[in-house]
Amino acid sequence: MKRREIGEQAWNRATRAALAEVLARIDDPATMDAFLDDLCTPAELEALADRWSVVPLLAQGTPYRAIHERTGVSVTTIGRVARCLEHGAGGYRAALRHTGAPA
Repeated sequence: MKRREIGEQAWNRATRAALAEVLARIDDPATMDAFLDDLCTPAELEALADRWSVVPLLAQGTPYRAIHERTGVSVTTIGRVARCLEHGAGGYRAALRHTGAPA
């Protein structure tokens, strides 16, 4: 059954907030890994891992081409992550702080 357009944005916000809450509460890496395996397809997990792998390198000022050569992640994806680091919601930088890496 297709959701009605009216109220769909509110539903999406609530669902996204509920997902964020669950993610924030999982404090065990093995549990998080299992949750991500259940939640995401292998391709989605690969895309997430690719994006995350370039974040610390970009934060260190590593050139795009060097990141590509080191990780195999496309320059397009690296550019997208770089835009989010500079102009996004601040999530990558906040996550970096949790790793102890300079944000």
